[in-house]
Formats: sequence, C-alpha cells, structure tokens
Amino acid sequence: MSGKPFTNIETAAFCGQMALILKSGVSVMDGISIMQEDSQNSEEQDILRNIGSELASTGSLFSALRSTGLFPEYMLHLIHIGEETGTLDEVTAALETHYSREDSIRRSIRSSLTFPMIMIGMMIVVILVLLIKVLPVFNQVFIQLGSEMTGFSRGLLKIGNSLSSYSAVFIGILAVILILCIAGFKTESGRKTLRKICRSIGFTRTIIESTSSCRFAGGMALALKAGLTPDRCLELVRELTDDEHFAKKLAETEALMEKGTPLTRALFETGIFTGVYARIASAGEKTGHLDIAMNKIAVLYQDEIDTRISSVLAAVEPALVAALSLIVGIILLSVMLPLLGIMSSI
Repeated sequence: MSGKPFTNIETAAFCGQMALILKSGVSVMDGISIMQEDSQNSEEQDILRNIGSELASTGSLFSALRSTGLFPEYMLHLIHIGEETGTLDEVTAALETHYSREDSIRRSIRSSLTFPMIMIGMMIVVILVLLIKVLPVFNQVFIQLGSEMTGFSRGLLKIGNSLSSYSAVFIGILAVILILCIAGFKTESGRKTLRKICRSIGFTRTIIESTSSCRFAGGMALALKAGLTPDRCLELVRELTDDEHFAKKLAETEALMEKGTPLTRALFETGIFTGVYARIASAGEKTGHLDIAMNKIAVLYQDEIDTRISSVLAAVEPALVAALSLIVGIILLSVMLPLLGIMSSI
C-alpha cells in the first residue's frame, strides 16, 4: 500500500484500540475484524482489510502492519518484540501513551510558534499600510499647506512609494523565499538548518534539549517495558533521534556503558539527565523499575516544556503589542509633529 504515513495521534488511536482488544481477551485477527466493522471510513476499512489479509497469511501483526507502509518503524519494532515475548497488550498500551505524548509535544511547539508569527505578520501588514496608503495622504496635506515632508518622514515616504511602484516584484520575491523556506524545511537538510538556528537562541535551545530528553525518556520507558536490555534500548532510541547534538550525547553514553559504567551514571555524566531527573533514574535503576522511572521523567519533562512555552507566550504577547504600538507611534509622530508646527505658524 502507498499513502501518507499515520500521524502520531492516528498511531496512538490504533494502538489504544489494539490494547483494549487484546486486554479483553480477543485475538488479534478478531480484533482487526471488529475495528473494520466499526470503521465508518472507506479508506480505514481498506487499510484494515489489507492488514487482516496479511495477518491471515503470515500470522504476524508485525508483518501485517509493516506491509502497509503507514506505521512508524519504532512502533513496528516494539510490536515485533511484544509478539515474541507475549506482552503485546502491554506494548500496545505503552505505545498509545508514547505517541499521545509525541503529539502533545508537537502541538505545544506548534502553538508556541503560531501566535508570534501571526502577530509579526499583523505588524508587517500595519506598517505596510502606513507606508503605502497613509503617508501619501499626509504628503498631500503638506503640499496643500505649501510645505513638504523632510527628514525621517520623507525617507519613510520614499520607501512606501518604492514598495507601491514595485509591489509585484516584491510580492514575487517574497513568494519565492516563502516557497524555498517551506520546501527547505520539509527536507532533512532544511530541518537541520532550522535546528541550528534555534540552538543559537537561548529559549529555543532549552526547548529543543528538553524535548529531546522527553522523547528519549519516553522511548526508553517503552523499550524497557517491552523487555529489552538497557544497551539495546539505548541503541534503538539513538537510531530514532533526529537531533544531532543529542545523538552525540547518546553515543558518548554508549561508549561509557561499554567501559562498564551503569546506564543512569552514564546519562548523568553526558548531561542527558541532571538534577532531579538523574536522581529519579538512579532510584529506578537501583529498585529494578527503570521503565517506571523513565516514564515519570518523560511526564516531568513534558510538564516542563508546557510550562516554559506558556510562560514565554505570556511574555511575548504584550511585548509584540508594545513593539507594534511603538513603531506605529514613531511613524505617525514623524509626520504629525512637523504638521502641527506648520499649522501653528499659520
């Protein structure tokens, strides 16, 4: 099958249904049939029908899901492990939590970027209207009074006239830049460039590092719950990391573990977990509940990300409004003050 891969929330929904079915004692084959009967979407029914057919011929949910090409490799790998260890119900339940968390992280990051971009767009539109439409009206007033704009206001008027005269050219250039940016950020090299830019900014660097740590902890919790050894868990999660800086830290952690350093100690020495997170991981390793500790760390990191984003948004909104008011005020005062001077001399 070919099609757009499932989103995190779609993957979480599928895993949640499978977990509920398996914990109810229903077989995987019967569960797929139930899901197909309950589906109201023809595309979903086709996907489930193909999964059921492949499952009937191979007897493996892993093979059936992989044949669709719609599910993430990380999920497939753990489904395979769940089938081999007889813990498929627990694995699918953990996968639901994992991909729900991934979706929550993505929505938090998207919301943190959407509002500032809208405000910046509004600022640009207001400034352009002032330069192109409002300033020429004031210039006509100056001419009727036998004077003309000078200094800063005249420079702004020239900029507005240039933008108005060559508007088609400027719009074309902006459209090309926008298309190149969108196309670039959809490629791996474009995303790497964006991450490098974000890492140069203090706030976004902190968010990126917290997000990488949250995803790492969530992935480790899931892999450990599936019965993998810590070494194999680390190897698997490192393969799924798209942050080069964080991947280097994981490689250093693996090198320390090869020398005999315990996992949680290696994570602390490489700076992946510090403070309370390192203590939680250490306690989990000592008590034999590292998967629970990793899940707790992932939840704490997610709460930290949400808190940071909320606090920054609370500060950005008035700052952008103040900046817009200041810019508009400067433009209008550069015209109004000379105009008031002329009016008072008449």
